[in-house]
Amino acid sequence: MSKTIIITGGGGGVGRATAQHFLANGWQVGLIGRRSAALEETAAKNKNTLILPCDVTDETQVESAFNTAYEAWGRLDAVFNNAGVSLGGAPIDELSVDDWRNLIDINVTGSFIVARAAFRIMRYQSPQGGRIINNGSVSAYVPRWGSAPYTASKHAITGLTRSISLDGRPFNIACGQVDIGNALTDMARKMTKGVPQADGSIEVEPVMDVSNVATSVLHMANLPLEANVQFMTVMATNMPYIGRG
Repeated sequence: MSKTIIITGGGGGVGRATAQHFLANGWQVGLIGRRSAALEETAAKNKNTLILPCDVTDETQVESAFNTAYEAWGRLDAVFNNAGVSLGGAPIDELSVDDWRNLIDINVTGSFIVARAAFRIMRYQSPQGGRIINNGSVSAYVPRWGSAPYTASKHAITGLTRSISLDGRPFNIACGQVDIGNALTDMARKMTKGVPQADGSIEVEPVMDVSNVATSVLHMANLPLEANVQFMTVMATNMPYIGRG
């Protein structure tokens, strides 16, 4: 039987690329996102896809989506906890509290809700276990200028990853994190035009094809549960990360 995975933020960017790569490698894929039409575009009528439109910040919708997938498949092997947003760069005193709250609600609370739903299924299914892969960021290690909300959210994801890894041990649930740097998606397209640097300059930054993220996540997901990639950084080789600032 094919392995199964639910991918959040499946309507575009990293989520779409990863979903299509998993489908090409024979997985059953559940797609979560707010826009059904975008999820349908990702699925491209592939019969191994489940369209599960929902808002990751709504626990009732998320639980319903996960239950639908479990009823269809009878097992959940993996989750890619990928949905997230960013904000334009600005000093902290120029950022609105409403924008902060919205980003934290999606990036942190949404990730918690998704992981919670996945953990419950994996804990009680038979055979027990599964894998949760969280989408972090190189910002979990070094921030960009003007990125307080996004950077804080990705530090929180690292804490979530570590805690789930520990909580999952008795139930054969592995949890790892992929930290991405400058994958060319709509969110990162600004890198090709110039973005602020720590010294105040505006510079074009190297980017990498998003397929590199998809192959990395598939590698993590394909490991036997006795092994885990705890943290993986996949990034454009020459981006200003090593030596940033």
